[in-house]
Amino acid sequence: MRNAVKIKSFPNGIALYLSAEIPFDRLLEEIGYKFSNARNFFGSATMVLSIEGRQVDDMEELRILDVIRENSDLNIACIAGRDENINKNFIRALAETEEEAPPPETGGQFFKGDLKNRETLETENSIIILGDIYSGSTVISAKNIIILGALRGKAYAGGNGREGAFIAAFEMEPERIKIGDFKYISDTKQSKWGFRPKVRPKIAYVKNDRIIFEPLTKDLLSTF
Repeated sequence: MRNAVKIKSFPNGIALYLSAEIPFDRLLEEIGYKFSNARNFFGSATMVLSIEGRQVDDMEELRILDVIRENSDLNIACIAGRDENINKNFIRALAETEEEAPPPETGGQFFKGDLKNRETLETENSIIILGDIYSGSTVISAKNIIILGALRGKAYAGGNGREGAFIAAFEMEPERIKIGDFKYISDTKQSKWGFRPKVRPKIAYVKNDRIIFEPLTKDLLSTF
């Protein structure tokens, strides 16, 4: 039974290997046991979760997330395929951006935590957010915004009409985006679960006088 669930780490993520032979409810018990034992090891890091070895549906993914949250202090940013090049490049690009970002006094900053309950975060600098932007909440930057989590609220980048700015997120489901003088308003209803499994990291930027969304790669991020 102890080999039915294996946890292995990779850069900025965790791969959860599940046996295809064990009943799902028994796997949940083992997942809880493994993450409880590793609670101190993982701490409160923000991670991507990859589920491998067994096909699971959306409801089962949500149950796995619930068990992990109950038995650890991890912040799971999204569920994604570890071997997908887009996800790998996104993790690398953001890790390198974090390493290369200037300290606050020279034009860049970090914020760790979630924005919820209609909170607003505003800065004149580019910002990397280690957390989620919930529906109704807003992040505003005069430059660029990178979200190591979900964007479900509003994000405004490129103040004073600056068109060359971008907004990137692990999970891109904004209510509203504004980049420079260009706006995007979503007409998609939010999931009642507040979570989208198997998301693809995306970047939003202005091209041909409109905001477009593309899968995020290191090469694309390096063009800004």
